[in-house]
Amino acid sequence: MTRTLEICVDSPAGLAAAVEGGADRIELCSALALGGLTPTQGLIHLAARAPIPVVAMIRPRAGGFDWSEDEVLAMEVEIAAVARAGLAGVVIGATRSGAGTVTLDLPVLQRLVAAAKGLDLTLHRCIDLIEDAFEAIDQAAELGISRILSSGGALSAVEGIARLQEMSAHAAGRLSIMPGAGISAAALPGLLAALDPSDVHASASQPDPGTGAIARFGFQTEAARRTDAATVAGLKRLLDDHKGRP
Repeated sequence: MTRTLEICVDSPAGLAAAVEGGADRIELCSALALGGLTPTQGLIHLAARAPIPVVAMIRPRAGGFDWSEDEVLAMEVEIAAVARAGLAGVVIGATRSGAGTVTLDLPVLQRLVAAAKGLDLTLHRCIDLIEDAFEAIDQAAELGISRILSSGGALSAVEGIARLQEMSAHAAGRLSIMPGAGISAAALPGLLAALDPSDVHASASQPDPGTGAIARFGFQTEAARRTDAATVAGLKRLLDDHKGRP
C-alpha cells in the first residue's frame, strides 16, 4: 500500500520546507496556531506551483464550525478561488449544534461539496466534536468525501487510537481515516502499527516563538511554530519503511 504524508503549512517558507522534506501532499492554511484558516490568495498562488498536490483549508474564522449564511457564502467564494488557482482540493467541515448534541450540518456540506465539484475533498477535525462518528462517516462517504482527518475525538491521535481503529473499521474502505494531531517521529511507529493508515497528517514543525520586539508587540505568539524540512523527511522515512499488515 502506498502511504501518503500530508503536511500542513501556513507560510511560503513552510510550503518550501514541506516540499524539500519529501511530503506527498500539502494542506495549505493560514494561522495554524488557531487550527488553520483559509490561506491567503498570495499563498494559494505560490502553492499552485508546488510539484505535489495541495489541498486548501476552507475555514473563514477561528472557533467552532456552526456557520452563518454569510460565512457559507464566504466559503463558497473561497472554494471558487482555490479551483481557479488549480489546487487539487479543499478541506471542509460544518456542524450543527443543538439539544446538547453536535452533528454534521448536511445542508451546508452539500453546498460546499457542490461548490467544490471536481476537487478532492477532505472532512476536517470537526468530526472530533461529534459524538456519533460512525453516522458522520456514513454521511461523508455519501457526499463523496475522500478522507476524514481525525484525532479520534481526543487531543492527540495517540490518545484517540481506539476510536480511530473503530472509525477505520466502520469506513471499510469507502474513504480514508487520516490520523492527525500530535504526530511526531516518536508517536508515528505506534500509530502505524495500530492503524496501518493510507494517509497521515502532521505539521512536522518546531517552535518558533519570535524574539525581541516581534514578540513583545504581539506580531508573533509564543505558540508559533515553523515547518521543518528535516522533521518532514524523518516522518516520510518512517512511513516508507513501515511494512504494513500482511
